[in-house]
Amino acid sequence: MSELLARHDVLRLRADNPGPYTLTGTNSWVVGRGPAWVIDPGPALDAHLDALAAEVQARGGLGGIALTHDHPDHAEGVAGLLARTDPSAPVAAARGDVALLLADGDHAGPLEAQATPGHAPDHLAFVLGPIGFSGDVVLGEGSTLLLPDPGALAGYLRGLQRLRARDLALLAPGHGPLVEDPAARLDEYLAHRLERERLVVAALDGGARSVEELLAAVWPDVPASLRIAASVTLAAHLDRLDDEDRLPPGVERPQQWPPATRPEHG
Repeated sequence: MSELLARHDVLRLRADNPGPYTLTGTNSWVVGRGPAWVIDPGPALDAHLDALAAEVQARGGLGGIALTHDHPDHAEGVAGLLARTDPSAPVAAARGDVALLLADGDHAGPLEAQATPGHAPDHLAFVLGPIGFSGDVVLGEGSTLLLPDPGALAGYLRGLQRLRARDLALLAPGHGPLVEDPAARLDEYLAHRLERERLVVAALDGGARSVEELLAAVWPDVPASLRIAASVTLAAHLDRLDDEDRLPPGVERPQQWPPATRPEHG
């Protein structure tokens, strides 16, 4: 699929910020030339931003920056990239103090925005012909983290279904390798999330009410490094059941974590 990226003049540069939520690091995508657009400049790492700036300048300058969402591992490098290239270039995102405030169906340069909430309420995927830049809504490997904002899980499932309907040839994720069979991966993500919901409901039907009981039943093998992520995703599932009047009384909700420990990546 590298030839498809080449045909659409897309290059990936990966930040050196590996971890349990970022996998091998954050993928930044440089699109087009004369001028170029950057999707997710990533964390504020000098070496990464220097490489992005050099590539952008070689392509005729910066047309703008498009953010899939504003979590730091995707958006922290915005100021540094603008300073290295063109401070007047527009930043496009679904929220924040940006030049282009995007909603579903809007365009930023050559990119079409599609609302894909769930991992974050402001999450967007960007579509360029047959290529979808999926940010954290679909990763190159593994499943993504859902944050329990209002309607997060329902919105996430709708976003996946709408991406599936576009019949894309390639997904370029925010973390991990390219997804060369988007239809199969999106079907897998939908099935995985619905299976998690089935397990949550089965555990509740079996009498589980505490967070520990629900995690043991639904995420029995989760490693310690991802336990917070599992708890946060559990909260999103419980919210959906509550919204649909399917949550029994007496269910313990996961605690809300302070910003320093809230898992926002992956």
